[in-house]
Amino acid sequence: MKIAFFEIERWEEPILKEQLKGHELFFSAKPLGKSDLKKIKDFDILSVFIYSYLKKEMLSSFTKLKLITTRSTGFDHIDVEECKKRKIAVANVPTYGENTVAEHTFALLLALSRKIVESVGRTRRGNFDLEGLRGFDLKGKTLGVVGCGNIGRHVVRIAKGFEMKVLVFDVKPDTAFAKLHGFRYVPLNTLLAESDIVTLHVPLNSHTFHLLNAKNMKLLKKGALLINTARGGLIETDALVQALKKKHLTRVALDVLEEECEIREERQLLSSHFKQHTANKCDIQVALENHILLAQDNVIVTPHNAFNSNEALMRILETDLANIHGFLKKGKINLVN
Repeated sequence: MKIAFFEIERWEEPILKEQLKGHELFFSAKPLGKSDLKKIKDFDILSVFIYSYLKKEMLSSFTKLKLITTRSTGFDHIDVEECKKRKIAVANVPTYGENTVAEHTFALLLALSRKIVESVGRTRRGNFDLEGLRGFDLKGKTLGVVGCGNIGRHVVRIAKGFEMKVLVFDVKPDTAFAKLHGFRYVPLNTLLAESDIVTLHVPLNSHTFHLLNAKNMKLLKKGALLINTARGGLIETDALVQALKKKHLTRVALDVLEEECEIREERQLLSSHFKQHTANKCDIQVALENHILLAQDNVIVTPHNAFNSNEALMRILETDLANIHGFLKKGKINLVN
């Protein structure tokens, strides 16, 4: 088979060459463009990322294309209906960072509960005074998990390892999973009122935009902690600032902020094309460097880094390879059409 890879990173090439011996391979660090079509018009398989747009006009240039794999969860850069008409299979990477994001969530929670950032900063200045550094145990605390999908489920499992009590809000309750892990589903307002720590794990859409807002954040248990490793737009920023001022929240940890430009796939943050494609739309550094939350001593902000582990990125590549091998062997692949 002839297989072309676009938007590929250097470290990925040797792995792909090893795993696809016997096939003719083409690699490009750039997104697929019209200038590439002459070289690959008779290729059988394409592997791309989100900046390679495979719409009707582009697809019509291929004579033997049988499979498109995208190394992303989203696939709106591919005309799936047109592919269906042309009998081209389309596959994606449905999940890759569930435990990765969940682990970062607990890294942030422990940083809050044991005042890790303050402790490190103080000792680096040569000050070993413990005044103001007293933390609290997670054991026995109530963790409110908003969204119990793939990531939320990992958060629940980890929380149980810390012997925490767990409340969950989700629009699609899984009673079997709740019974297995000993937690209960509650309405969002109940979760906010009863949780010592609230952590968000839902997608951003029209239903979840400002899910936490000026109205319902008043319901937060006095002195609660809040963690967001999902999307910045889930929280109304002004309401968050007010909740901190009024002590409804005592400490907050954020991996995302509302002012970030639209991020479709976390992996695009590592792409060399990210700045190029977003230059006229947003500049994360400029948008965030003067952000009011960055100056708060009781707020920790990390740079949308929860997804970023060696293993998570390797899982993307492994899933892409599994899609290709599965297609070649007429086996299981992550089809979207």
